[in-house]
Amino acid sequence: MRAAIYETFGNPADVTKLGDVAQPNPGAGEVRIRTILSPIHNHDLWTTRGSYGYKPTLPAIGGTEAVGTIDAVGEGVDAGLVGKRVTAAGIHGTWAEFFIAQATGIVPLPDVISDEAAAQLIAMPFSAISLLDFLTVKKGDWLVQTAANGAVGKVMAALTAERGIGLVNLVRRQEAVQELTDLGMTNIVVTSDADWIDQVKAITGPDGAHAAVDSVGGDVGAGLVDVLGNEGELVVFGTATGAPMPLNSGAIIFKHITIKGFWGAKVGAAMAAEKKGKLIGDLVTLAAQGKLPLPVGGIFDLADAAKAMDAALVPGRAGKVLLRA
Repeated sequence: MRAAIYETFGNPADVTKLGDVAQPNPGAGEVRIRTILSPIHNHDLWTTRGSYGYKPTLPAIGGTEAVGTIDAVGEGVDAGLVGKRVTAAGIHGTWAEFFIAQATGIVPLPDVISDEAAAQLIAMPFSAISLLDFLTVKKGDWLVQTAANGAVGKVMAALTAERGIGLVNLVRRQEAVQELTDLGMTNIVVTSDADWIDQVKAITGPDGAHAAVDSVGGDVGAGLVDVLGNEGELVVFGTATGAPMPLNSGAIIFKHITIKGFWGAKVGAAMAAEKKGKLIGDLVTLAAQGKLPLPVGGIFDLADAAKAMDAALVPGRAGKVLLRA
């Protein structure tokens, strides 16, 4: 079968190429899925560079999420699943014509959800909804997020709106404002403005924000401490710049700020199956209602995987770049 593979770690566009590999067979409790579309996530790119928390054995097939059709089942799995369209995430090797998933981890899809939305329905949206569950924010509180124009940021806007939580959306470029405005997002602040912290405080009011989520790092991430109120929490979700955060010790001490890290894979693995099922069900419902923003920034054939890697790294792209098997 065709697959987008890499034999060494490095720049994704340089090391990712089309390969011909053996078609996998499902084992006990597994299903084989014929891929329709698979997204390129930031963590996929970091994995290809060899700089993520998970390092695959090389050569490796990229990709961790996809939508497709079940075409074979392993021992102990209901044969009636064959032909069902499903999505799966948190797996490996989805940038291929076929991939293997645990039968217990697949999510059946209603026809109303498009392939383009279904391909990216779980990983980033589940990160967003489990992150919101991880936070202590409640209805009426203010939450501030950096990288608001990213996939998680856009989904977070939909989730907080449903729950009555105020959201301030920080972006680094003025050009991103119109994109978010077109999606119906409000309270957008550009952190290249010298007074961005004052702008945020004007929105949240004198008590400040209850929580902040940072995916940028550096001075912007550190500045979030200043917009938090007493007993506020700062959760570090990512680091787009890779820069260290020069935190204000005084503000942390006097406002009793709590700082936590959040790794979706770790949180998801520790989450009870019942809760995970409920959260995924909420996402499917929102997607079916058209309330989950899952835009696409381009679709590439597996043969053009290297070009797709470059496209996925373009700043300000409209949405996820997808690979078609």
